[in-house]
Amino acid sequence: MLDTLLKTKDFLALTLANPQSFPEPFGFDIGEHTRVDVWDTGVILFQPLQQVANKDVVLSCGVHGNETAPIELCNGLIRDLLEDKIRVGERTLFLIGNPAAINNGTRIVDENMNRLFSGEHSRGPGLVNPERIRARKLETYVDRFFRAREGAQRIHYDLHTAIRGSKHEKFAIYPYRPGRAYSAEQIMFLKAAGVDTVLFHHEPTTTFSYFSSENYGADAFTIELGKVYPMGQNDMTRFIATREMLSRLICDRDLELESYSPDKVNLYQVCRVINKQAEDFEFTFASDVENFTSFPKGFVLAREGGKDIRVELDSEAVVFPNAKVPVGQRTVIMLTAAQAPDVR
Repeated sequence: MLDTLLKTKDFLALTLANPQSFPEPFGFDIGEHTRVDVWDTGVILFQPLQQVANKDVVLSCGVHGNETAPIELCNGLIRDLLEDKIRVGERTLFLIGNPAAINNGTRIVDENMNRLFSGEHSRGPGLVNPERIRARKLETYVDRFFRAREGAQRIHYDLHTAIRGSKHEKFAIYPYRPGRAYSAEQIMFLKAAGVDTVLFHHEPTTTFSYFSSENYGADAFTIELGKVYPMGQNDMTRFIATREMLSRLICDRDLELESYSPDKVNLYQVCRVINKQAEDFEFTFASDVENFTSFPKGFVLAREGGKDIRVELDSEAVVFPNAKVPVGQRTVIMLTAAQAPDVR
């Protein structure tokens, strides 16, 4: 394992060749400046050997196996670090979430992993499939990473791409965080990274970003970086700003952020989530309707069990509509413009 990684500098290839696990952890130094520790397949930690700055950063990707742009983006950063083209100034943990699904070229193998965090992996049927087992492992790695030191700012960006197109190409979901203000610095970092739209969630969830936010006080986001494409078919020029800002962050370089103002970004709040209650659930709008498309009050969004599901407020926008989810799971998130969120 070690010899292969040192020779190829391709952590993604090593991970996909061993999708279930590595035989054992291993580590090495890059010169006299960086310690590298590989904890498992898809789990690699970079730490400065000298002065460590004050941020602990988790960058996760591939929780859904067909969302390839973030996987290529993270692997590029890992390669640059291994080739000593850039050097970390912050402790940085990279997680490639679902190697088996990546090998399949599919979103999931058995179950949506991004509904299995905060202990959900062990509820109900328990650890009955690879996604549930992997979600539990990922939780332990994040716990180990964040608990290794106190006092640092904790950051977790869980990087995704969306199934459908979007009126705002890149957007982030800010997990529910009662009693804590939203970070103006984080919102402006996202904008500098090309992510100019933020959704404020209204309730606890079982996503990876909520897990880190709730359990470790991390500045955590689910970040959507455009549309799903097969591996190798992404236009990586669309991620230049994202890559630059992530590189600045982990290398402890000046972020050069604009001052916060709500008119510089698109801010939405979740007004409700519609869950599927019956197998005959169907949307009334076309399957290619983009995320953030708005509908007026009274518009029939969907039908289920002989009943209409209508827009309740003056205007509501849809994001992540998917009628094909199992009964009981979310079919769509409904949004309105954010009203004076507590951003500081």
